[in-house]
Amino acid sequence: MTATYTFDVFSSLDGFGSASGGDWGGYWGKQGPELLEHRLELYGGDQRMVFGANTFREFVQMLSTTNTESEVFDPWVTRMVNLPATVVSSTLEEPLDWPDATTARGDAVDVVARLKEESDAPLRSHGSLSMNHALMAAGLVDRVQVTIFPVITGQTGASPIFGGAADFDLELLESRTLDGNTQELVYRPTLHG
Repeated sequence: MTATYTFDVFSSLDGFGSASGGDWGGYWGKQGPELLEHRLELYGGDQRMVFGANTFREFVQMLSTTNTESEVFDPWVTRMVNLPATVVSSTLEEPLDWPDATTARGDAVDVVARLKEESDAPLRSHGSLSMNHALMAAGLVDRVQVTIFPVITGQTGASPIFGGAADFDLELLESRTLDGNTQELVYRPTLHG
């Protein structure tokens, strides 16, 4: 049996993973207690994180330049940082600035295919957009979990979460509303055509 792989990503309603400029702040300023508790539950079980090198560098940079009182250190983020992690990279050298992370060299599709076969725990990736686009196209992503925050970032949107990805048909597996206005949608993707 192969481990399930979840591509977990935050988005504005108009499909951006972050904002460049403006005064949005983390979670676009829309986090609430239900969202934060749910995220903590999602990261509570046994699982292995998978990151691309760029996203991993961004996380390390963000966490190293922020004080522990910041929302960056919400309990679910602290839990994520302490999960075992595999970083797909041909440039990063160990030891990594992460409690239980190792590098895996090679093509992400090959690395994740191997991890799916070998891992006893589910696999999860938060962010790592281009890597996850390639994994989706290769049929290795079992679940796409999109948390949609109630904002439109038409002027400040950055990092379109599916920009440059292939075309996919999606089967809705789960949906929930958190804090009355944030949507979490979980889909099974299938390459279109």
